[in-house]
Amino acid sequence: MSNELLTMLEYLERERGISRDTLLLAMQEAIIKAAGKGFGGFTRELRVEISPKTGKIRGIANVLVVDKVTNSQEEMLLARAQVINPSIQLGDSLEVEVEPAAFGRIAAGVARNAIMSSIRRVEKERIYEEFKDRAGDIVSGSVRRFVKSDVIIDLGKFEAVMPARERVVTEDYSVGDRLRAYVVAVENGKDGPQIILSRSHPNFVRKLFQLEVSEIADGTVQLKGIAREAGIRTKVAVASADSKVDPVGACVGMRGARVKNIVRELNNEKVDIIKWSDDPKEFIVEALKPAKIKSLEINNVTKTVRVTVDEDQLSIAIGKKGQNARLTAKLTGWEVDIEKDATKEQAFENQVSSATESFKTQLGLEEETAAKLVQGGILSPADLVAGGVEVDDLVGMIGVDEARAAEILARAKALDSKPEAAAIDA
Repeated sequence: MSNELLTMLEYLERERGISRDTLLLAMQEAIIKAAGKGFGGFTRELRVEISPKTGKIRGIANVLVVDKVTNSQEEMLLARAQVINPSIQLGDSLEVEVEPAAFGRIAAGVARNAIMSSIRRVEKERIYEEFKDRAGDIVSGSVRRFVKSDVIIDLGKFEAVMPARERVVTEDYSVGDRLRAYVVAVENGKDGPQIILSRSHPNFVRKLFQLEVSEIADGTVQLKGIAREAGIRTKVAVASADSKVDPVGACVGMRGARVKNIVRELNNEKVDIIKWSDDPKEFIVEALKPAKIKSLEINNVTKTVRVTVDEDQLSIAIGKKGQNARLTAKLTGWEVDIEKDATKEQAFENQVSSATESFKTQLGLEEETAAKLVQGGILSPADLVAGGVEVDDLVGMIGVDEARAAEILARAKALDSKPEAAAIDA
């Protein structure tokens, strides 16, 4: 058994990284536990010694000296005890060595599973001790296997799990893929310690910036907030403790090198770096970029903000499926309501209404006919004359006969020739 035991010790020490003393202690406990089940030798106050050099197993029990044996594993007759120690008396305890062969049989049989169970327990305790203070770090590993939608990551000596909820929806993994991930927690549950990893956590991005941007690591640039929709887009708000340092420029790096490294690690997830401000208006305007803001109204009581943009900026401000607005709200802590600016639209409607009314009153046109002229881009009777509109043009534009078209043009020319009209037009 000695050679086999030494081989097992060497393998576990080399492959599992557990010290030989720890392994020997676990084996001693396992053999003692196994000896209590169906073992024919003495087991009272049993202790086991295993030589770390030779692998030899030695068992020592502390038996009770009696005149009548009722428990052969814990008691010894006085006469037999006195052969070992002539001065022994009834009621005394006597240390006796347990037959080595018996321990050999146990270690080779029943104890093997108990030993491995003890080794697993030691490993779990070691995992917890080593990783309990590493929550918040980034670690590297390779995909070992999948358990349903959870990804099991090989970290070298240990395994970690990336639950489905911590995966990035746009990423696919295969066995053997190398990954970097954020240590969310090290949980010491009923089944032992478990290292929980994440690639979707906002703090994964925070840690990447800390590793990539030296100004963040030394405190010159501060990360004020992160809002993330993993795999799609992230907004990062930064500020500088030094007025001479541009926080956004520091994060972007020379020719964008720093942020490119982060985006590459995030599999091309879009990252917006925003200059933080303690003024909510300035901060929200920055957060909504690249959209151009027309106006902004803040309600400090409800902590809501009403943002107005031109029509061509509306889709940019809201973002695809509302993403830009959502991330802005998360980053700033304000509820953001975005709407298009109706000022130009209202002005145009007023102009159309005024032009239609002008045709009705000055040329005596019906509502529908006047509206058709306006739709054709003619906004006043003077436009009819100045634009060189002919009878045929007017027939096609408003759908009247030639006589009616000629009449309308005549009225417009007569109106245009009046001094008052000329003065008004001027």
